[in-house]
Amino acid sequence: MLAPGEDGSGKVLDGTTLSFSTRVKWFVICFAAGILCSILGTALLFLPKGTSLFAVFYTLGNVAALLSTCFLMGPLKQLKRMFEPTRLIATCMVLLFLVLTLCAVFWWHKKALAIIFCILQFLAMTWYSISYIPFARDAVMKCFTTCIS
Repeated sequence: MLAPGEDGSGKVLDGTTLSFSTRVKWFVICFAAGILCSILGTALLFLPKGTSLFAVFYTLGNVAALLSTCFLMGPLKQLKRMFEPTRLIATCMVLLFLVLTLCAVFWWHKKALAIIFCILQFLAMTWYSISYIPFARDAVMKCFTTCIS
């Protein structure tokens, strides 16, 4: 009988079954696919029904960018870090705007709302991303408060 984790399932979930170079390659591929989707969505913006295509491709690009980091640290560790108290709100906002963008396109059929949600996606992803850089949020907050006052 195998002890917990001896079947290799723990290694699969934490991403350690892949070599470092393989993880980096797939990170780059997935992240590049995300950028490509975002650029493609922007290019499609000016076509008929382009607003909907933009929102979908932009959202897929952000999802691919989020998933790309799973290759670097493994899906479980990535999920744990995403939901740490320091970035819990940012993570929830990113996920909320991803879902709301798709709802605006497919369910509510509101193109303007989809564009607004894409802008909010960008802002939420930016805030989420800088949460991984020590003191970056503090610097951004200080910069904005200095500019406003």
